[in-house]
Amino acid sequence: MDGGSLATNTSEREQDSQTLSSAAAEGPARIRSLDVLRGVGVLGMLAVHIQIFAYPMLARLNPTAYGDFHGVNRGIWLTTSLLADGKFIAIFAMLLGASIVMLPGRPAVAAWRVHAIRMGALLALGLAHAYLLWYGDMLVALALCGTVVFFARRLSPRWLLVLGGLSFAAGSAVTLWLTWSLAHGPPAELEDWKDHYTPRRVNIVTEINQYQGSWAEQMRHRVPAAREYQTTHFLVYLFWQMTGLMLLGMALFKLDVLSAARSRAFYLRMAALGFGAGALLISLGLWRSFATKWEPLDFALVGQQLHYWGNFLVALGWTALVMLLCQRGWRLRPVAGVGRMALSNYLLQSLICTTVFYGHGFGLFGEVDRARQFLIVLGVWAFQLLASSVWLRYFALGPVEWALRWPIYGRRPGLRRPSPPIAEA
Repeated sequence: MDGGSLATNTSEREQDSQTLSSAAAEGPARIRSLDVLRGVGVLGMLAVHIQIFAYPMLARLNPTAYGDFHGVNRGIWLTTSLLADGKFIAIFAMLLGASIVMLPGRPAVAAWRVHAIRMGALLALGLAHAYLLWYGDMLVALALCGTVVFFARRLSPRWLLVLGGLSFAAGSAVTLWLTWSLAHGPPAELEDWKDHYTPRRVNIVTEINQYQGSWAEQMRHRVPAAREYQTTHFLVYLFWQMTGLMLLGMALFKLDVLSAARSRAFYLRMAALGFGAGALLISLGLWRSFATKWEPLDFALVGQQLHYWGNFLVALGWTALVMLLCQRGWRLRPVAGVGRMALSNYLLQSLICTTVFYGHGFGLFGEVDRARQFLIVLGVWAFQLLASSVWLRYFALGPVEWALRWPIYGRRPGLRRPSPPIAEA
């Protein structure tokens, strides 16, 4: 190696180090609309996840599987299915794609190093979350898909839209093909699959007893559920969906859609299309599911597909609505605070809800109906909005964000906010 190459490599390493040090000290540039949208996403996910925290897992998709389904309880489930379920995790995935675009552009080695460590830390945290606390974790899927989409971050918005759309459509096509193949395959395999997704009293009672039991007893359901979620479900469904959403999020960020920089008319059209077309597809899916009494094969071939596309459209509607509110100068600082501490708040929701519903806490699993579940959601929302605002008065980062930034940038970041300078007399 000649002296010129050595000098160049040394200079590149120094530049990498400077980039990492600068990133650790300053963190990513904050865009207010992204913080608000991220806060909406985190808060909105709780309205969906509360069902899995509180009830047997089949009751989320089939509301007749367990619990009272009349009056207010029915209305809450229908509203959640129409406006929340699957929408806010879609927003969260798109925002992760946007954050990848915002990584430092030069040097590329430093950007990749930061991103790889970041996704590795997110993966480790997600595995601990899934297997030790709650099987419904989404961090593992986001970390794995986020690693893949990094290499597309320099593509033009047009290519990102094409690739994102193809990947998202693949999630629908793969599940359709596999279900169709199962329906025309050996009858015994089809019956076993149907039995897995058909509510059985003995299975539901067993799940309730496990989660009302000790932490060790919960593992008998949590571990296999998390393993299935992170293997079969991920390969068949989540990988394509989350990858597509991240690529689409990259494109929307590059097109200034997520920074509230487009016209008011643009966002009004986006909201109308998203909520209108999305709600129509989901409503058709719900009508079909009720008409067939939640028959598993029909749900997988029809209802689930209508929800899949409808959820994405409604997620775009929520995105447009948040951008409109940001443009109009609404005071959304508490929501933005939740978004700035998104990872801390996401994990805090799991800690609170598993304490309320699982046996190592109050043991209320299976005993709180949907109406009272929503009251708990409102209480957690109020607490997180207030606690995030108070925390950020004194600290620059959320506690989990601070802990993860340490290994990512190779140095301990500052936690406390710097004191304002004292004005001279």
